[in-house]
Amino acid sequence: MYEEAVMAVSTGAASGVLSYLLQGQADALRTRISSIFRRGDSPHEETAALQVLNEQVAALARHEITGRTITDTWTKLLGAFLQAHPDARADVEELKRTAPTKTVNVGSQHNHGSGAFIGSDHYGDININTRDGR
Repeated sequence: MYEEAVMAVSTGAASGVLSYLLQGQADALRTRISSIFRRGDSPHEETAALQVLNEQVAALARHEITGRTITDTWTKLLGAFLQAHPDARADVEELKRTAPTKTVNVGSQHNHGSGAFIGSDHYGDININTRDGR
């Protein structure tokens, strides 16, 4: 595989790895990484990749690693794997396409009674009664 293509694919997949980790999807990522590296010639490749992943998950939880370090590491790991196993390209590219994105849950709140309510819109005057009568 051409080196530019390997770099592009591995960089995109590495950003997918980071996205999985930042979204708390380490278990799903373990499954993906395991299936990719299982395609290799040796079970050692899968074990080594999972060890790196587990170390990074722990370091991220302790705030001892940066996103840049994670993406750099996985760019190198995935790039080397693609050089040795170009037939795994589709699986590696899938890491980027299936990476989770941040979601926001929008709910609703209905308040009854008088006064201002935290967490929703308030229309009209707000009277703040203090203890000293100001």
